Amino acid sequence: MRLKPLLALTALVMAGGCAISTQQEVDMGANYASQINSQLAIVQDAELNRYINVLGDSLARIADDRNLDWTFQIVDSKEVNAFAVPGGFIYINRGLIERSRTMAQVAGVLGHEIGHVTRRHSVQQMQKSQGANVGITAVCVLTNVCNSQAGSAAIGLGANAVFARFSREDEDEADAVAVQYLIKGGIDPNGIPEMFEILLAERQREPGAVDAWFSTHPLEETRIAKARERIAQQDPARLRGLVDDTPNFQAFKRRLAALPPSPPPKQMPK
Repeated sequence: MRLKPLLALTALVMAGGCAISTQQEVDMGANYASQINSQLAIVQDAELNRYINVLGDSLARIADDRNLDWTFQIVDSKEVNAFAVPGGFIYINRGLIERSRTMAQVAGVLGHEIGHVTRRHSVQQMQKSQGANVGITAVCVLTNVCNSQAGSAAIGLGANAVFARFSREDEDEADAVAVQYLIKGGIDPNGIPEMFEILLAERQREPGAVDAWFSTHPLEETRIAKARERIAQQDPARLRGLVDDTPNFQAFKRRLAALPPSPPPKQMPK
């Protein structure tokens, strides 16, 4: 997993607070992604992976001009969450896709996570952490399996809370750029607040069902209102004819639903 170069780069950035290059960011992200993929159940269905990467790439090409080799993967977990690793590695949980109703809602999640990468929120958090005990790992975040500090540390992954908890300002900026990415990509940005509403409604019906999402994505009614306000401020001509849903997305959802049930997450040692 090339941990020594990764740890050396991480130590350099955290100790010196220095800016890192795009190539360093990509190398770091590739190392983290390798570790994450070794611990998480990733959906291996070729058609499902093709669809999520085509959809993600359609937004990433608009969002970023650094020629990153973006990778979008579906985590086979019933938990509701999504996650961005520096360098263009995006993870979205099966449980989140299953709760969506339209393509635009999933595109809104991908656009938001792409925004965390393009705005370099992950890298900025790592630079600010200065060696703090960040604890929670990507596996804990995406599967909600860790319920203790010891359990979190036991996974031993490099990806941690630096890439898991963004400030409200970062979340707001990712929301804002996601609106622009979707509009430029010909997708209805109303999918963004619609997905928020679905998750809030589920939390009210079944507290705890979407804990993983809310623990890493602060969300209140005001955030929904702000997203709708941003959309309302757009030139109506830009919003005409934008796509909300497609038959291909519905076929994608049916194929995902036909998979065997998601496996239980790996339990952390006591």
